[in-house]
Amino acid sequence: MTSDKSISIDSQRINIRDQHLILLPQKAIFWEERSYLILTDLHLGKAGHFRKAGIPIPRSVHQADLQCLQQLIERHQPTAVLMLGDLFHSEINNEWNDFRLFLQQNAGLNFLLVKGNHDILPENAYQEDNLKVYQEHYCYGPFHFSHHPLEKEEIQSGLYNMAGHVHPGYKVSGRRGQHIKLPSFHFSTYGALLPAFGRFTGCVHIPKEVNDEVYIIVPKQGNESKIMKIK
Repeated sequence: MTSDKSISIDSQRINIRDQHLILLPQKAIFWEERSYLILTDLHLGKAGHFRKAGIPIPRSVHQADLQCLQQLIERHQPTAVLMLGDLFHSEINNEWNDFRLFLQQNAGLNFLLVKGNHDILPENAYQEDNLKVYQEHYCYGPFHFSHHPLEKEEIQSGLYNMAGHVHPGYKVSGRRGQHIKLPSFHFSTYGALLPAFGRFTGCVHIPKEVNDEVYIIVPKQGNESKIMKIK
């Protein structure tokens, strides 16, 4: 279990199936009981994919995502990093080499990938010593992890689904009828949607149903953010 110093005032600590999850403003979850850092939809390589099409998206976009992930690893000291798909956006390019170097720099840490629809690299590309790949599902503890959110009847009996893919957000109304969409964690009675970790992604408004719990990521001054619960 993580120490109290890992729970900042900008995070939210919640309980799902008697497990304690820390929702982080960097768009990830720290699962205390297993010391897992959980995130989804990095979409590394997307900038390179756009550059091939003549759109000048800088490589630094993804380097900043990896730097953020490194900071979370150093802060929380997880036993494993679990990625719920769409790690890499497209065909292999130089940004995959950045990730391979990142894995090598964290050689003592296990990385688990539940493959998503964008994870189309050849199987041998994933053959790194500390990267284990699951094709569609990974069940551990009370959770059924997947990339695509599962229908209730698809979830392994008694488990709670945690998924990505959707890039959930929530539309917040401001003054004078203005609206802004903010990335969100979305919890229903049987499953959760995690926000996309990669900054070169968008988000889609997911309506809040009566029994849902929604936590939005609100920007503060500078590059800081905080987690707020929608009431």
